[in-house]
Parts: sequence; structure tokens; C-alpha cells
Amino acid sequence: MVWIKLFTSALIIAGVTELAKKFPLYGGIIAALPLISLLSIFWLTVQGETVKQIQTFTMGVLMGLPATIVLLVVVYLMLKQSFSFSLALAVGIITWGIFLWIQKMLVEQFKIHF
Repeated sequence: MVWIKLFTSALIIAGVTELAKKFPLYGGIIAALPLISLLSIFWLTVQGETVKQIQTFTMGVLMGLPATIVLLVVVYLMLKQSFSFSLALAVGIITWGIFLWIQKMLVEQFKIHF
């Protein structure tokens, strides 16, 4: 089962990157689709995980979306300003981590329950 998951996931990623080489905008749009999330939910279901576990996983994905959007905006803006890819990615990842930490603090501060 692990090999099937690895092969299927790798095939999808390879397909998206090949498409992105020829059509960067469309590759980006497809990459933004919830491919990983949906594939993960599919594999969790196939493995027999409970609905509660899948629901919790889905909430985790939702919680990660705002920070991921911030990461992508930072990387995009830095690349647009001609910063190196490595620096843009590093700053994006650091910003992502800081945003997640702030989000966690806000959730705890306001006792938001999901």
C-alpha cells in the first residue's frame, strides 16, 4: 500500500511540474488545487481511518491555509523584486512559521474551539 501511495503521489507531482514548465500559470492553478489534501483524505479513508480523524485532518488543512497564503505572497513579492529564490523561500518559510505561531496564540487567547 505504501508503494502505491508513493507512486501515485509522485506521479501527480511530476505531472503538475511538467505542465508548469510549458504553462506556468495553469501549472500554478492546478498546484493550488487541493490535490495533496484530497489525496491524503482519500488514502486516510482507504486505510480505514475514522470520520473523526479525517475531520480533524481537514480542520488542520483549513488552519494551515492562511499561513500558506502568506508564504506564497511573500515569495511572490520577493521574486517580483528580484530577490534570489533561496532568500525568497527562506523568508517565506520563516514568515509562514511566525504566522502559524501568531495564529496559534490567537486561537488560545480567544479560546476558539474547532
